[in-house]
Amino acid sequence: MTPESHAPASTDDDLRPGPPPGCPAHGLGPGGLHRLHEAEDLGALYEQLREQHGPVAPVLLHDDVPMWIVLGHAENLHMVRSPSQYCRDSRIWTPLREGLVKPDHPLMPHIAWQPIASHAEGDEHKRLRGAVMGAISTIDFRSLRRYINRSTQVIVNRFCEAGEADLVSQFTEHLPMAVMCEILGMPDEYNDRLVEAARDALKGTETAIASHSYVMDALSRLTTIRRAQPEEDLASYLITHPARLSDDEVREHLRLVLFAAYEATTNLLSNVLLTVLIDPRFRAQLNGGQMTVPEAVEQSLWNEPPFSTVFAYFAKQETELGGQRIRRGDGLLFAPLPANVDPRVRPDLKASMQGNRSHLAFGGGPHECPGQDIGRSIADVGVDALLMRLPDVELDCDEEELRWTASIASRHLVELPVQFAPKPPQDVQEVPNHKPVAAQRSDWQIGIAQPQPAPGAAQPQPVAAQPQPDPVRPQPMPGQPAVAEPARRKGVWQRFLSWWRGY
Repeated sequence: MTPESHAPASTDDDLRPGPPPGCPAHGLGPGGLHRLHEAEDLGALYEQLREQHGPVAPVLLHDDVPMWIVLGHAENLHMVRSPSQYCRDSRIWTPLREGLVKPDHPLMPHIAWQPIASHAEGDEHKRLRGAVMGAISTIDFRSLRRYINRSTQVIVNRFCEAGEADLVSQFTEHLPMAVMCEILGMPDEYNDRLVEAARDALKGTETAIASHSYVMDALSRLTTIRRAQPEEDLASYLITHPARLSDDEVREHLRLVLFAAYEATTNLLSNVLLTVLIDPRFRAQLNGGQMTVPEAVEQSLWNEPPFSTVFAYFAKQETELGGQRIRRGDGLLFAPLPANVDPRVRPDLKASMQGNRSHLAFGGGPHECPGQDIGRSIADVGVDALLMRLPDVELDCDEEELRWTASIASRHLVELPVQFAPKPPQDVQEVPNHKPVAAQRSDWQIGIAQPQPAPGAAQPQPVAAQPQPDPVRPQPMPGQPAVAEPARRKGVWQRFLSWWRGY
């Protein structure tokens, strides 16, 4: 597929208004190709393209820029795992080289080449990705799960007494940012303004540039501070890594990690909670123990990956993929959403995918998402803690009333209104629970009638307790600290659950 084959001739028909929405011709461009950005239902369009063209289909982006979309599971895997044939360097993209992609093209922020690991190749890719992977490998995931639990407690405490909430704006958009700020090394920067700026920058609104600048200012401050005084955080490890990243490289990779992890995890949290709220069987499996929260997260990654498509891969040489002739310089969209429902790997979409992690939600090959375990941890612990605090949470609207903002790249739930019985705030250091504080018991025994004072009888006066000798315990040697009485040891299962949930 080349741009020349889709260049329309100048005719009077070009001045006529396009077909209205709902018309079979709506969303069609030169050559009868579909414009992805005009599709009202991308999922349905992907299936139509699969029937018409097979696992690889020609489509159009904004300004009728040609592109291939890879729909097949095997074809996507082959593309991302073949760096000798496909790369992420858009500088070889034929439409860009020939001037068909203008600097103000809506997708340029996603496609334009940048000196970061996700766009680099060869030794440069190894240097930059090695620094990112090295920094992530220093994360103590047990401590991280504790922090996710505490952050969940803090956020839930803000609305638990109200009995209602919007879980998108009040929970799923906040928890990932709080955790990522802690990981990067700037927990003091986390606030509502940073959350709003990140959301706005990713939406591409009129104020997106200003919002992006606000986030970058925070990352620039962090880079400067950690260059002077490194600590135990991801920014410091990037700076001190043997790859010797410059300040610009550190800042750009912090931006990449922050935005990618934030958007993906926000969508993942929203999707998992929505499934729990609208699918009784799914929730019953969770409550009944047939499914764990991590398994629920993986099922959601199959059904609704955080990113529908990823921009983009580019052919380094003429080749063939999915029965289509791919020319050097052609662009291809990596597409987890249609690949995850490829009939060749999922003939029955209702079948459970428990224990199967071969979905493409986190990509694959040299550019596979390096922070996927962070996202999984946030979703696992966050959903588990929320459901422990609010076990009776229910959707507060009809499912048909839910609204989404959709783009070629992703689908984002606008709001998720819920209701529940009001709960008191909880100490963030405690294990999440929904049990009320037990009342103090008197000293009478169950099965024995509680003694009642006779009418007119004088009330017995409390007798001061006589000091009782302590049981015989080993006495500390002079100068040695007192030996505390050992606590009863938890069972193996209780210890595993505490470790897994991050307590």
